[in-house]
Amino acid sequence: MRTDPIERLLRGLYSAALYVLVPVTVYHLIWRGFRQREYFQRWNERYAVYGDAPHEATVWVHAVSVGEVNAAAPLVDALRASRPDLRLLVTTITPTGSARVRALWGSSIEHVYLPYDLPGAVTRFLAHYRPRLALVLETELWPNLLFGCRDHGVPAYIVNARLSERSLRGYRVLRPLLSRALGTLRGVLAQSSADGERFERLGAAPATIEVTGNL
Repeated sequence: MRTDPIERLLRGLYSAALYVLVPVTVYHLIWRGFRQREYFQRWNERYAVYGDAPHEATVWVHAVSVGEVNAAAPLVDALRASRPDLRLLVTTITPTGSARVRALWGSSIEHVYLPYDLPGAVTRFLAHYRPRLALVLETELWPNLLFGCRDHGVPAYIVNARLSERSLRGYRVLRPLLSRALGTLRGVLAQSSADGERFERLGAAPATIEVTGNL
């Protein structure tokens, strides 16, 4: 797929910065591990290194931690009830979110940590789990992940989308890149009209924004 030169430049600069910061991610895992032992475990998932064979096509839901997993529960339960044939994958970032996934659904769904937003890790993750649909909860805006979904033909949605004025200001530096990443989305299902308006200001296409309320 051809991309515009500005997108390639912005993605290259962003990705180069992330690769430079890889030692910081390792330090972060070690530092957090002294407080919560689970951070010492499953590092392979953080960098999308898997020992098993690629999976069948999945419907993928990403919920960063406990609060987002709880918010996603009605959606996941509805998918399981209406489409028991679907293979569901729920990703989190924190061990507490991981524990909540297992407490709610046990082994009836697949679960791993979402890898860091490194291009190679994103590619390995998408190639391994082969999502047919990506449903990302609330405010998890990772440019390489969203671009990767587009490049792999995975329709991606932000569901239960929320974006505070403070977060919008915080994204100011990355706005040229994020506006392009948001342009790859099939839909932004916002909690409120104010959230939808802020996503539009960040770069989401107005036609993709729909106010659906809180999950």
